[in-house]
Amino acid sequence: MTGEAQALAQALSQARQPGQPRVGGPVCDVAAVPDAAAAYAVQDQSLRWLGPVGGWKVGAASPTQTPICAPLPAAGLLACGVALSPPQGALRGLELELALRVAHDLPPQQLGLGDAALSTVFDAVLPVIEWVDSRLARGQASPALARLADLQSHGALILGPACSLGPVDPDPDLPTLSATLCWNGQTVANTVGGNPAQDLRRLVDWLIGHTARRGLPLRAGQIVTTGSCTGLLWAPEGEVRVQGRLGPWGEVGLSLD
Repeated sequence: MTGEAQALAQALSQARQPGQPRVGGPVCDVAAVPDAAAAYAVQDQSLRWLGPVGGWKVGAASPTQTPICAPLPAAGLLACGVALSPPQGALRGLELELALRVAHDLPPQQLGLGDAALSTVFDAVLPVIEWVDSRLARGQASPALARLADLQSHGALILGPACSLGPVDPDPDLPTLSATLCWNGQTVANTVGGNPAQDLRRLVDWLIGHTARRGLPLRAGQIVTTGSCTGLLWAPEGEVRVQGRLGPWGEVGLSLD
C-alpha cells in the first residue's frame, strides 16, 4: 500500500468519529486509489481502526458487471427499530435490501458456491435497510474508487427479523422480489425486481471467492447484504419514521432525527 493510500485509510477512519471533518483535499485524490485492488487495500487498512467485521455488502450495477464489496464493521449492525441521529453534515441516504446470514465459518480454500444450495452457506434471510453516508467531502460526487475505498459509502445496517433458510426452502429471487419503502407512512418507493444485479447466486459466489483470496473468509453469523432493491433514496430533514417491506421476507424499520 502506498503512503497516500495509508493516509487515506486513516483519514477515512478518523472521519467516522463525532465532530471530525469529512476528508478532502489531496489525500482524497483518486490517484491514491488507482484501481479496485488499491480500494480494497484501503478497506483492509481501515479495519485496523474500525474493529471486527460483522458482515459484507456486495452488489453489481448489472447482471454482467463485476461485483464490488466492502466489509461492514460489527459496531454498525443495528437492530430493527433503532433511532439514528446522524451528525450534522452526514448524508441521509437509505436503501432497502435483502441480506443473508452466514451459517458457519467457511474454509479459506472455498472459492465459490459452485452448484451447492444457498442453504449450505447461509441459514437465514433478512430484510435490511442500509444507511448510506460518506466520509468524503464530495460525498456521492467523489470518484467511484474513492467511494469504494470508503467502504462503498456504508454508514450502518439495520437488521429486520431473520427468516430461516433451509435445504427445502426456495431461494430468494431478485428479479421477482417486491420492495416498498415508506417515510412517515407515505410510500416513496415501490419496486419489483429493482436490484440491478438480478442474480443472487452470482453475487454470493463472487463474494465467497473474493473474501477467501483476501484472507477474510466468511464467518458464522456475519450478514451479507446484496444491494439496493429500491435505489438510493434521500430522507428529508427532521424526524422521519422509516418502514420497509421486502416481499415475503418481512419488514424492517428505524427512525431518523
